[in-house]
Amino acid sequence: MVIAARTVAELDRQVSECRACPRLVEWREHIAEVKRASYAHETYWGRPVPGFGPADAALGVVGLAPAAHGGNRTGRMFTGDRSGDVLFQALYDVGLASQPTSVHRDDGLTLRGTRITAPVHCAPPANKPTPAERDTCGAWLTRELDLLKPTLRAVVVLGGFGWQALLPVLAGAGWVIPRPRPRFGHGAHYVLEGPAELHLLGCYHVSQQNTFTGRLTPAMLRDIFTKAASLAGLN
Repeated sequence: MVIAARTVAELDRQVSECRACPRLVEWREHIAEVKRASYAHETYWGRPVPGFGPADAALGVVGLAPAAHGGNRTGRMFTGDRSGDVLFQALYDVGLASQPTSVHRDDGLTLRGTRITAPVHCAPPANKPTPAERDTCGAWLTRELDLLKPTLRAVVVLGGFGWQALLPVLAGAGWVIPRPRPRFGHGAHYVLEGPAELHLLGCYHVSQQNTFTGRLTPAMLRDIFTKAASLAGLN
């Protein structure tokens, strides 16, 4: 799939109209119709969720995919679920977000020099995209990175899935992936050569499985984003 978007705004619009993966289209629209009981009064977004943040971001944040009753409901990445509560609090604490909560795409939240995106833009069943869905959707992320090249200086990747999905996308966008390939781990830090020097940082995903068990604490998350902001020149 070749993406012809010339601006980030155009890319976001095209992402939200994508119907390339039949299984994901069926699932996201089914969830938007059935809804969760606590959100029965809401109109779900029910479409692919575009990236969120300025078009001249110096720092990228890459997750996995929208949550069925989070981004798929609200229309914004990491918004309307507990994973997002943890993430945006940390971004706010280190000065990268204008407010500590993200509840809906029209709540006034803005990010400073930071853009959040994902290798898969549709909510997948059981939070598990197939390799084919990941690769198809990767064309969007490749183009997004192409458009961010002039300003992007660091990327925080949340979780091993995002890490493995991002490496070939970075290669496709012109960055050199060293051999052996960079290994994911919390606190992992690699410097990639390419269009501009890019700092690649690993962080445990902000899933409830990690945050409720203490595998990922707020302090750990703040430390990662403090370092990332400094590397991206955002302090």
